[in-house]
Amino acid sequence: MEKEFLHIIQKNQGIIHKVCNIYCDTEDDRNDLFQEIVVQLWKSYPNFRRESKVSTWMYRVALNTAITSFKKSKRRPDQNSLTYENFQIEEEKYDTETEENIKVLHKAIQQLTGIEKSIVLLYLESKKYEEIAEITGITQNYVRVKMNRIKKKLKKLMVTEE
Repeated sequence: MEKEFLHIIQKNQGIIHKVCNIYCDTEDDRNDLFQEIVVQLWKSYPNFRRESKVSTWMYRVALNTAITSFKKSKRRPDQNSLTYENFQIEEEKYDTETEENIKVLHKAIQQLTGIEKSIVLLYLESKKYEEIAEITGITQNYVRVKMNRIKKKLKKLMVTEE
């Protein structure tokens, strides 16, 4: 069972990395969340009945773990982490418009709620609404409504970021 689990994690670790990247700003936070997600996957693995795809199960566990972690971090007092600004080191800037747009989008996504981030991540992964609904545990119609609202919200956030 352990070998099978490790094979699944290794083959699908990109899912975990994507969730960590969307929910965490720092490398340390991403590593912590990655470990926590793997622990939760391991705990839930014996109950995985294979009624859904492995990727669906992994997304569901990863997103639930990330959302729980996100909620916990909101309750903690602000943690002063080291940033480039603390040392007045200028961050390397990309000259291309595409890279800048990606940064603006990422900043806007960071301002979304936990479930909104989940839906956006899955949408950007080209998941169908049906699969997003299955992973997040909400209805397909609600996913459609929520996605339309998220798109409008992101547009507003991106305009204010520019």
